[in-house]
Amino acid sequence: MHLSTKEKAAYGLGAVGKDMVYMLSASYILYYYQDLLGVSGKVMGAIMMAARVFDAFNDPIMGAVVAKTRTKWGKFRPWLLIGTVSNAFVLWLVFSAPPTLSGSGLAAYAAVFYVLWGVTYTMMDIPYWSMIPAFTEGGKEREGLTAMARSCAGVGSALITVITMIVVPVLGRALNTTETSTAVIERSGFSAFALIIAIVFIVFISITCIAIKERSSVDMEAPSIADMFKALVTNDQAMTVVITIVLVNASLYITSNLLIYFFKYDIGGEGWNGTYVLFNTFGGGMQILSMMLIYPLIRKILSVTKVCYLSFFCAIGGYAVLLVMMMAGVKSLVLLCIPGFFVFVAFGLLTVLTTVFLANTVDYGELKNKRRDESVIFSMQTFVVKLASGFAVFIAGIALDTFNISQNSEGVASAGELATANLTGLRLTMTVLPIAGMLIALAVFFKKFILSEKKMEEINKELAERRDKQK
Repeated sequence: MHLSTKEKAAYGLGAVGKDMVYMLSASYILYYYQDLLGVSGKVMGAIMMAARVFDAFNDPIMGAVVAKTRTKWGKFRPWLLIGTVSNAFVLWLVFSAPPTLSGSGLAAYAAVFYVLWGVTYTMMDIPYWSMIPAFTEGGKEREGLTAMARSCAGVGSALITVITMIVVPVLGRALNTTETSTAVIERSGFSAFALIIAIVFIVFISITCIAIKERSSVDMEAPSIADMFKALVTNDQAMTVVITIVLVNASLYITSNLLIYFFKYDIGGEGWNGTYVLFNTFGGGMQILSMMLIYPLIRKILSVTKVCYLSFFCAIGGYAVLLVMMMAGVKSLVLLCIPGFFVFVAFGLLTVLTTVFLANTVDYGELKNKRRDESVIFSMQTFVVKLASGFAVFIAGIALDTFNISQNSEGVASAGELATANLTGLRLTMTVLPIAGMLIALAVFFKKFILSEKKMEEINKELAERRDKQK
């Protein structure tokens, strides 16, 4: 029995909700606590790095828990609903820090609830993606549903990127009609906005749980951390791709975590948040376009490895031009979008490419080690992205403290009051560090990666011959 349109829509709706929540947390918690509440950037960076590293290691544990669950509602839906409700509540608490807290008390509050947010998100995210085999028949239906859900997740992320800094000030002013402090207005606005997103999240996932029924019992594989590292040690190509993913994502996250500060304190002006939203909207659109349209077009004329090299050069070149523009004091959104186009398109292409390369390392590992570590290899993708994210936010936090970038810093209240040296430090961190990360990733990939299309044809031919002999 094939999935109905209603079931597909319900599952996709769940992806929209969960990635709205993820993007709100990933993009704005550092800004909320560091810029609006005055927590040290180094402290927040350390908290978020530790929490994300812990969360990365927590994934296999949650996978094991879900795998052993047996209820009349199935093994996935109970955890999906429990994780969603608890995560939504914690999300609201994260963005609703008590006004009476300050200093170490506020930092402790941020640490406790950010760790809880990560734990409860994992509680929901693992069963959401793992339940697909339990209600699909495999083949094209399963692949199509996965692709559709990934696209819906992108829509959820894009929505938060576009609307957050438009809606937050509006909600804040509505709740504080006599208040003039931007920090107080945005603080209230974030609390109200987080509550709205939390409710939307619960509603969307509830629709998923009601519409989707588990039709079969699935033996879910839950690879341990030891399994992951064993697969890496014995598969040099998987190790190469994982290192590349870490460096690429860390470079992107350093920029994305500091982007709001660049528009607020460097670009400045009363309409800085509108400019920030437009730039983010443009960037998100380019990334989606690069994955859905540009990549297939380029692949018609270039091999997959050549597309990868082209992506690296586009990202590095885009960052270099962006640095020159920043140092020259360019504030035109149209001009900034020119290097932004190359950076965003490059990262969109690299997202597709690293997934393709990771899949190829599974075949390589099977040939080399006579063992197919498919589930282990792919579970590493989420694991290493979280590690990269944690490292990047730590670097961003250190940069914010080092260059005294916060409206709560002494003597710094708005754009135009930051010293030239501080702005220079922000610009260099946003561009030079990502350039360095991309250059290292390019060097590692060029020196170590051997899985060209020709090589993959040879590997698949040998595997086919081996399987025929085993029959």
